[in-house]
Amino acid sequence: MPEFDYVSFTTDYGLSDGFVASCHGQIARLAPPVKIIDVTHLIAPGDVTRGAAVLAQTVPYLPTSVHLAVVDPGVGTQRRAVVLHTPKGVLVGPDNGLLIWAADALGGITSAHELSTPDTASRTFHGRDVFAPAAARLAVGSLPPGPAIDPHSLVRLPDPVVAIGEGWIEAEVLTIDRFGNVQLAAPGAYLQQLPDSVTVGGCRAMRGETFSDAPSGGMVVFADSANQLAIAVNGGRAAVMLAVNPGDIVRIS
Repeated sequence: MPEFDYVSFTTDYGLSDGFVASCHGQIARLAPPVKIIDVTHLIAPGDVTRGAAVLAQTVPYLPTSVHLAVVDPGVGTQRRAVVLHTPKGVLVGPDNGLLIWAADALGGITSAHELSTPDTASRTFHGRDVFAPAAARLAVGSLPPGPAIDPHSLVRLPDPVVAIGEGWIEAEVLTIDRFGNVQLAAPGAYLQQLPDSVTVGGCRAMRGETFSDAPSGGMVVFADSANQLAIAVNGGRAAVMLAVNPGDIVRIS
């Protein structure tokens, strides 16, 4: 029996090439009983922050798993390949900040180890040749532990900007989903600091609980399903109306 019944899989590989299938194939060959849960493969190329946010907001709702994540613009460089153990699962991927928020969501890092890169591995496809085989072997309990890493030495993404004052909040855009909803780095609890009617980036908005609390075409500020402060337009795209991108700062007042 495998140590883990599931491997979750998150990448920026897209769906138009054979990259995802190649990694699936490695896992199927090395760990036939293990089931794969595809989180997404449509992270924008190289967008480590988006990958980290999606992974962290998804893993609490998955079964205890090996979580394989590859958004790796530094592939083939000196960046480390790592395995992070947590109380609620194991994470496998590049040491570029992608895994840390998910590790926190799973109870924190209890130990970390470095993965070796086989001499036969492609310099540009560690997902197939390093990470997927490691995830498969972890799932069936056959991966020897590599050199231990001090968790404090792991690469971490910069803390996103969040500031709050009397009657206003400024927060960095963390992610934008496919509906154009703008998720901010501020926690959803900050919603209670706002009056019923607010201004967001020069646009009038209202405080609400769901999209239809605003009239059609209207903007609403709410706590989203990940309990983050977010902005939406009923029947529209808040990211377009506000002309913002991830990393921009939004002021609500």
